[in-house]
Amino acid sequence: MADARGERAADPIAESLYEVDASDPRGELVDRTGMPAEELAQIGRLMKSLSELREAEQLVSDASQRYMRLSTQDMRAIHYLIVAGNRGAVITPGMLTAHLGISAASTTKLLNRLERGGHITRQVPATETAAMQTVGRQQAKRFNAAARLTPEERETVTRFLRDMTGELSLADVDWAGAAGEDPVR
Repeated sequence: MADARGERAADPIAESLYEVDASDPRGELVDRTGMPAEELAQIGRLMKSLSELREAEQLVSDASQRYMRLSTQDMRAIHYLIVAGNRGAVITPGMLTAHLGISAASTTKLLNRLERGGHITRQVPATETAAMQTVGRQQAKRFNAAARLTPEERETVTRFLRDMTGELSLADVDWAGAAGEDPVR
C-alpha cells in the first residue's frame, strides 16, 4: 500500500518473508543449530535479494512479451534462434523441440505461428533487431553487475546459484509429479 507520497508503507510481514525464523520458527525445515543470528539475517537478506531479482526478471519478461506480442515460449524460441544465428549454427525443429521441452507437434505450431507473425521466415528477420534493441539491451545489463565482481566473486556466485538450483530441483520429488521435470536445460 502506498502513502500520500507514493511510497510503500512498511509492511512487517513482507519485510520478514525471507527470515528463516519467521518462516520456520520451530526449526522443522532448516537446521540452524549453532548459526549466529547475524548469519541468519545475512542469509535472509540474500534470499530477499533473490526474490527481488526474480521479480525484476518477471517485470522485464512481462514487458518484453507485451512489447513483442509473444508468449514466454515464443520468446524462448526466438532467443535460441538469435543465439544460434549469432553463432552461425543451423537449427533444426528437433533441436528447438529439445531446447523448449515440448512435442514436435507443438514446435511445428510454434514455428508456424512465429512465421505467420512475421517473426521468422525460418530465419530471424526484423524481430531480431527489435528484440536486440529492446529486450536484449535490457537483459544485457546483467552483464554489468557480473562485470563489477572480481573473478573470485563470480566463481562464488556461480557456485552458489548452481548449488541452489540443484537443491531446488524437483527431479527426485514424488509430490511434484510431472512438474518434477527440470525446465532448465
